[in-house]
Amino acid sequence: MNPSPAFDDLAGQLRACRICRDAPRYGTALPHEPRPIIQGSATARLCIASQAPGTRAHASGIPFDDRSGTRLRDWLGVDRATFYDASKVAIVPMGSCFPGQDAKGGDLGPRRECAEAWRRPLFEALPGLDLVLLIGQYAQAWHLGDGSRDGLTQTVRRWREILSQPQKPRTLPLPHPSWRNNGWLKTNAWFEAELLPVLRAEVRRMLPER
Repeated sequence: MNPSPAFDDLAGQLRACRICRDAPRYGTALPHEPRPIIQGSATARLCIASQAPGTRAHASGIPFDDRSGTRLRDWLGVDRATFYDASKVAIVPMGSCFPGQDAKGGDLGPRRECAEAWRRPLFEALPGLDLVLLIGQYAQAWHLGDGSRDGLTQTVRRWREILSQPQKPRTLPLPHPSWRNNGWLKTNAWFEAELLPVLRAEVRRMLPER
């Protein structure tokens, strides 16, 4: 028996979604064929609330199929098999499709239509979640509201306070693992020294090795 029919049904509907191309509510239509990317299961305990697929993920259909994914897995202390095990790990981006690039070659922000249409029902179909990793400002703004108003650095600095909030699932803010953030990581050495050990301990507790 499928353990997560509600999530699987929603994920199937999302993969067929073409709102951003055929009925955009914000700005111009997506200029390429959408390829929504989602991963999860009703049994998943960890959720990666990310930004949007990049060019490599768009090409392969695999989330974090690039150097950012390598760094993120290192932050978590997990291998590829665990990371892509939908029964354990959900990956729910703010925008499920690659949003395109700006004039300088950087990725645009996630399409707002996607979160408005899909985010709440998707999380309702993930009842087993214990921890949601809020990667980047878009996810932090959605999940924390005014709690992210001071910007990414100050929000991530408040990680202990945010993680200890009495709610389920708990949340933990992180920067994006993009190599574009190498400078941020060097400037904020406390992130690797203080936050990452706690993150890895949380992941080991939720996803014990067999």
